Amino acid sequence: MEIPQTPEQQNAWERKTLERLAFAALEEQKARRRWGIFFRILGFAYLLVALFVVVDWGSETGHQERHTALINLHGVIEAKGEANAEDLVAALNAAFEEKHVAGVILRINSPGGSPVQSSLINDEIRRLREKHPDKPLYAVVEDMCASGGYFVAVAADRIYVNRASVVGSIGVLMSGFGFTGTMDKLGVERRLLTAGENKGFLDAFSPQVPRQTAHAQALLDDIHKQFIDVVRAGRGKRLKETPEMFSGLMWTGQKSVELGLADDFGSVDTVARDVIKAEKILDYSVKENIAERFAKRLGAGAVGTLWQGLSSGGFNLRLN
Repeated sequence: MEIPQTPEQQNAWERKTLERLAFAALEEQKARRRWGIFFRILGFAYLLVALFVVVDWGSETGHQERHTALINLHGVIEAKGEANAEDLVAALNAAFEEKHVAGVILRINSPGGSPVQSSLINDEIRRLREKHPDKPLYAVVEDMCASGGYFVAVAADRIYVNRASVVGSIGVLMSGFGFTGTMDKLGVERRLLTAGENKGFLDAFSPQVPRQTAHAQALLDDIHKQFIDVVRAGRGKRLKETPEMFSGLMWTGQKSVELGLADDFGSVDTVARDVIKAEKILDYSVKENIAERFAKRLGAGAVGTLWQGLSSGGFNLRLN
């Protein structure tokens, strides 16, 4: 590097150095600004893609055409689960109230669940069918329609199955564990204080009391009778009753048609196309976002499981 010799040269060198530094700073600011704009555009593009994926942009247009409404009932039927009465009732009402819906398909793949949740859905289907007699609702069974799932299905106008579907399980169970033998071996003493002689009803850490066991069985029998009444009311003369029909057994879809538990074979597409005569299908199922699903699973799921384990001696009443 040339070193300036005179004061004039020194001043000129300083000016050039300052100019170079100033230009370098400006170029750096420009580059930083360009990268900032690039990342803003990238973020905006990401949001657009996310919106495109999440939002059904064609739904409003589709709703203006005659179509079949699809509602999914998948998984265990429970208040805080994916298949719950609140969401299904909302979806059913939206489908029945839409004037361009030619018919509704309830696609079921469920092993059962809560008798109360199942009953709420069944009641709402029957109410909506009565309110909208010109709008049919068909249940289409995929892999399984058992217990609480079938409790819901019998409210439909007709039930369609696959030949290999599993259908039935018309029964009620109350499950739990008893730890009295284990406690005796470990030398653990159960100390349970109650106000009310039956408050420790079926406590998992106390010996069974015959009177309480008989009461639990009467409770199960009562709910079982409600289940049977709902099936008979829904299926009517189509049902070919056998001694084992309400015993909790399950049958293939093919056998269920023979027994009158189901009406015919079909899928969502064939029922929409050949029965409802509206091939265009729009999904009316209530969809949770990721945050809602995580909160529900983490909060209600974990706490609910713990509560089930602590209440009623760890016994869990279900239609499955």
